[in-house]
Amino acid sequence: MGATNRKSISSLTLGVLSIIIPYIGFILGILGISLSKRSIVEIEISNEKGKGLAISGRICSIVGLCIQVFLILLLILGLVTYYTLINSH
Repeated sequence: MGATNRKSISSLTLGVLSIIIPYIGFILGILGISLSKRSIVEIEISNEKGKGLAISGRICSIVGLCIQVFLILLLILGLVTYYTLINSH
């Protein structure tokens, strides 16, 4: 058993940030999912620690991505409603 995989720590960090930071979190969520995939493969090959961190990072990234998609759709809906109301008067 080696040291903890650094990519798994980074994927967890990106996953948590994707939940917290609005709009930019969409990109962070995608990066977190990608990094967690890579770290899980590396952990299985090199027998390092951190598989739980990588899985947690993937889950947080997916949750953050869902929240960001909802926020973006809400923003688009708000803009469409605003411009519809402006043009109707």
